[in-house]
Amino acid sequence: MKNNIVAVISWAIVLWICKVFLSSLPYKFTSHPDTQHIFGTIGAWMEGILGQTIGQLFAKFGAYGVGAVELITSIILLLPALIWLLGLVGMANSEGKRRQFHQIGGLIASAVMLGAVFFHLFTPLGIEVLHNGQSDGGSLFYAAASILVLGVVLFILNFQRQR
Repeated sequence: MKNNIVAVISWAIVLWICKVFLSSLPYKFTSHPDTQHIFGTIGAWMEGILGQTIGQLFAKFGAYGVGAVELITSIILLLPALIWLLGLVGMANSEGKRRQFHQIGGLIASAVMLGAVFFHLFTPLGIEVLHNGQSDGGSLFYAAASILVLGVVLFILNFQRQR
């Protein structure tokens, strides 16, 4: 019974993380103006700390790098569903795989969102992103913070000691 509860909670967390990550990919991979503003603001801030080259590289390519990691993380988190489906037709053994993938995916999601939360809190980007007179109301920050926490919860829920 406890394993079923952990699985249901884990899948709910995975669906939230993947919804946020996957729905942001069109913005990150098409150089959307909002994405350019976010990564440009952070890149300009980085120039004063890490130098002009690193700041400009982050402004230009940071969205692609973050988007790629979010896509890979989503695949890792959703792989247990594919393995389970393959198991139904006798092509895979899914026993114990969900916990491992959700554990790893939770850690990666938390690490990526730790960076996002840091940039919201400690750079001119701020908690509430303002662009062209429009505010996001803090939604990007709150989504990042929720994934930071929930990724850790996902890791802890699925942690199994080696026997």
